[in-house]
Amino acid sequence: MAIAKYLFEPQRNPRRGLLAAEWVVMAYIAVTLMIILVTYTKLANPQAMFWGRVQVVVMTVVLWGVYRMMPCRFTHLCRHAGQLLLLSWWYPDTYEFSRLLPCLDHYFAQADQQLFGCQPALIFSEAMPHPVVSELMHLGYFFYYPLIAILPFYAFFQRYEELGRVVAVVLASFFSYYLIYIFLPVTGPQYYYLGAGLDNVAQGVFPHLGNYFANHQESLPMPGWRDGVFYQLVLDFHIAGERPTAAFPSSHVGASTVMMLLIWKLGGKKMLRWMMPLYVLLCLSTVYVRAHYVVDVVGGWLSGVLFFYLFYYLFRKVKE
Repeated sequence: MAIAKYLFEPQRNPRRGLLAAEWVVMAYIAVTLMIILVTYTKLANPQAMFWGRVQVVVMTVVLWGVYRMMPCRFTHLCRHAGQLLLLSWWYPDTYEFSRLLPCLDHYFAQADQQLFGCQPALIFSEAMPHPVVSELMHLGYFFYYPLIAILPFYAFFQRYEELGRVVAVVLASFFSYYLIYIFLPVTGPQYYYLGAGLDNVAQGVFPHLGNYFANHQESLPMPGWRDGVFYQLVLDFHIAGERPTAAFPSSHVGASTVMMLLIWKLGGKKMLRWMMPLYVLLCLSTVYVRAHYVVDVVGGWLSGVLFFYLFYYLFRKVKE
């Protein structure tokens, strides 16, 4: 009964307009619509991209209408959750833009080669193929997905007045990464190594593939213990939504860094201590599964800290 009262008790002063998180989404839609108009004749699916954005706007209006008819914490949460759930749709959308430009992987593979004298993304899983190591790495990689849900629910039940700010920061960070990916086409080792040829990569030869990935989405098989539970979960997510896009900086690392810092700001120190080993595994796993070069991970750390402080300050007046 206490939970039901908390969820459905009518709010005395319900929000009239859009939430901060919804304004972030509308801003991203406006920016990408302009890009669609400029590149319309070159895009493979411009009409689908346009109508997809219309559907997002309609969904936002519908959730706003439901909230206005029944203003309570539950419908307020639904408005935020709806936008977070759509991140899985927005991510592959970046490929439709980035495929118009030549990929830049040869620069990033060369950077790893110069730093380490090898390709860590190529040898990491080969050096540690043990099933236990594989499952730990895939557990870390998978942790990214529930973390996106854990954070807003933690804010909702522990620091409700911070919910709007938290979700706005998360969405602004994700969309900042997506805008980078649109103009910085790096596919990541799992795609580039296959296109460049494993023999070339092993010898430190990194050819420029140009627009190869405009028409190729094949990737290397995911390394690790194939009978593992978390291996299969990560594989399913890759099959469902992965595209040759979004490698630098790593949003897997960057967005997770933003979310971990938000948990710290919310006062969740005990939760943070529990999650820290998973976060470390997550950062390592991005190289293990060949999703990222090491320089992508470093870029993820630096950009994650930058985006956190930038957007946490920008949305400082957002209170629910």
